[in-house]
Amino acid sequence: MATLTTKKRNALPKSAFAGADRTFPTNDRAHAANAKARVTQAVNAGRMSESTADKIRAKANKVLKKGK
Repeated sequence: MATLTTKKRNALPKSAFAGADRTFPTNDRAHAANAKARVTQAVNAGRMSESTADKIRAKANKVLKKGK
């Protein structure tokens, strides 16, 4: 996965994140795919609702579909 330093992460616009409070960056394909994996883990562990996860997956899928 591409490295995302704190400085680069802080420079990203809010629209580059799929979760609340700037969680789950989806600024590129690697981060979008990772977001989908982490969301699945969070749902399975009971830390996130399926409806919240669906919203994050939808945002990640848009990035993955663009081929960015």
